[in-house]
Amino acid sequence: MTAPQSKKPDEPVGNDSMDSDNETASRTSADVQRHDRDTIETEEEAERSLAGDPEKTQDVGGLAHIFRRDGNEGDHKRSRRRQRKAGRRSRGGNDESELLYKVEEGGRSSSAESSANSSEADLGRIRQVHAKRKSSKCSRVSRFAAIFVGITVAFLALLFGAYKATRSTETVEETKPTTIAKTMSNGTHEFAPTTILISLDGFRADFLHRGLTPTLGSFIKQGVSPKYMNPSFPSLTFPNHFTLVTGMHPESHGIVGNTFWDPIMAQGFTYHDPTKSMKPEYWNAEPIWETAELQDVRSAIHMWPGSEAHIGTKEPAFVDKYKGDEKLENKVARVLGWLDLPGPNDPGASAETPRPQLILKYVPNVDSDGHAYGPNSTYIRSTIAEVDGVLGALFSGLEERNLTNIVNVVVVSDHGMATTSNQRLIQLEDLLDPDLIEHIDGWPLYGLRPKDQSKEQLEKLYQELLSKADLPQYKGSFDVYLRDKNMPERYHFTKNNRIAPLWIVPNPGWAVVTKGEFNIEDALSKDEDYNPRGLHGYDNENPLMRAIFIARGPAFPHAEGSQVVPFQNIEVYNIICDSLGIEPKPNNGTIRLPFKTIGLHDPNEHPDIPDDPPDVDFGAQLLPPDLPGVENLPPPTIQGSDPPPAAENGQDEAFNPTPSNDRPVVEDGESQDEQDKSWVEWINGKLKDVKVWATGLFGGTKEDPQEAEETRHGEDW
Repeated sequence: MTAPQSKKPDEPVGNDSMDSDNETASRTSADVQRHDRDTIETEEEAERSLAGDPEKTQDVGGLAHIFRRDGNEGDHKRSRRRQRKAGRRSRGGNDESELLYKVEEGGRSSSAESSANSSEADLGRIRQVHAKRKSSKCSRVSRFAAIFVGITVAFLALLFGAYKATRSTETVEETKPTTIAKTMSNGTHEFAPTTILISLDGFRADFLHRGLTPTLGSFIKQGVSPKYMNPSFPSLTFPNHFTLVTGMHPESHGIVGNTFWDPIMAQGFTYHDPTKSMKPEYWNAEPIWETAELQDVRSAIHMWPGSEAHIGTKEPAFVDKYKGDEKLENKVARVLGWLDLPGPNDPGASAETPRPQLILKYVPNVDSDGHAYGPNSTYIRSTIAEVDGVLGALFSGLEERNLTNIVNVVVVSDHGMATTSNQRLIQLEDLLDPDLIEHIDGWPLYGLRPKDQSKEQLEKLYQELLSKADLPQYKGSFDVYLRDKNMPERYHFTKNNRIAPLWIVPNPGWAVVTKGEFNIEDALSKDEDYNPRGLHGYDNENPLMRAIFIARGPAFPHAEGSQVVPFQNIEVYNIICDSLGIEPKPNNGTIRLPFKTIGLHDPNEHPDIPDDPPDVDFGAQLLPPDLPGVENLPPPTIQGSDPPPAAENGQDEAFNPTPSNDRPVVEDGESQDEQDKSWVEWINGKLKDVKVWATGLFGGTKEDPQEAEETRHGEDW
């Protein structure tokens, strides 16, 4: 039997191997695996055929030796294959052939186990490559999704910010000051940044245009100011004075009215009772004097509302308690006396009596007389002139000390004032049953806390009041709000449990009164006038409630007579802090110094003078709204035109009171029919001002303040 022929070692085995390698370079791993397996099986079969019979093996003699593998020759062949593979890898190739070289490198082609392991490793690495590609693709998708989400969120945030900006009615300026307060010298003494803040309580913005304020008029021409400044709601003294020194809305700093009930403390705040109003737990914000003291800027406070409460951890260096009868000239002397104290670098400087850099001064006179006589009375004109004169004395004192251009002076007011009338009164008992109410907050606004504060009961009372507000006799006189339902957003008057859940908010010039305070029907029958004659507390954006802001000094380096856009008084805190070079606490204000001006005030511009609301025919209002034939009734008779009947036992003193000096007296025996009723009606309304005017003209004195005080609700701040 002839043995199968085989290639001799000296035949071109290298060429076959090279061809095989060339083919392998273009094959896949699976093809290479099959080829290796077939080759191994063929060689093993050939060896078995040649070496299967020992005797035959001996017969063939040298043939077995010829086909027996030589180790050195195998190593030499493997070395040659590795060199050829390395050459092909250096010349490039596709990814699969490159991967094949990597998995085959160092393998033994003559071993089945080595080939199998090499192929399995090859397949595993291919799977890893595909997995990495898939993972890389997923990673790219994830990164893209994250970027997309980030851009979307940023866009929505920007959109929301733009929306809030368009909703805001307040001036938005730089959030950080761009000027630095500096120490200055008046020629003899160095003065660290110093600011005097003066509040003229109840000084309405249009009082500047009555020809009574030459000092303030000159101050406007020298400084910077808006046409007016809006107070915060409610436009009352205590809430607004704390807003001026904190930069916060009343709902944020906690003083939500001159009077209010705190349901957590279960006690009421009453402004005219210091034992109740000066408890520190009511005052929930840091005032500017504490901000200054915490930054080593000393402060002095003259009668500022709230300064007597021990707020925070740092007290002012000086605090003057409120005195209603304090003379105006004493206020000037007090401020100038503080400025005359030695500074920190002067001989005689004392830590106990330092020269203050922040001075706050409160002037209540215009507010007090505005309540007593009305904002349009002849009497209030003299008060406005007096206050202006006192400011002139202060400015003269600054000039004498060469401090006009060294000390900042800021003059503000807290609110305006509206004239009241018997024809603009609303009896609370005609609107609802007072027995349903546990606490009443505020005045002239009425915050109602029902005994039953369930949502259903509040809604029921709200609807009842709303239906009354739509009646003809009340049309346009008041609005009704539920704190948590329809309170105007611009009031910023919801986020505090000291704010009552239900509110009656009269329009300017109107007032809600209980019968215990003022019985409207009885008063009309007796021809009595409602007091106070001036009120505030209304919508903070109503022209009658507008306040003032005027500033001059080194912190306001603007052209003389510069004008800025009107703003709300929440901005004052930041402005004063910047003038002193101290860092304000977070607050609701946004304006920072220097101001962004809008040109100069035009002296020829016609001033905006608001009108008081018109009177109404109150006699008709007293009739029930559903009374038939109201339109056919005769006009109401002028109260007091007919004399009362005489008592049986002669004259009754109750029916013959002493005639008031401000009403005409009808002589005995004179027929009432001969009087001109229209003249009587007119003169009854006008003669009061004539009396006051004549008194001032001929050197008379003003009405006794104590007597005026008795006609008011305590002190109507």
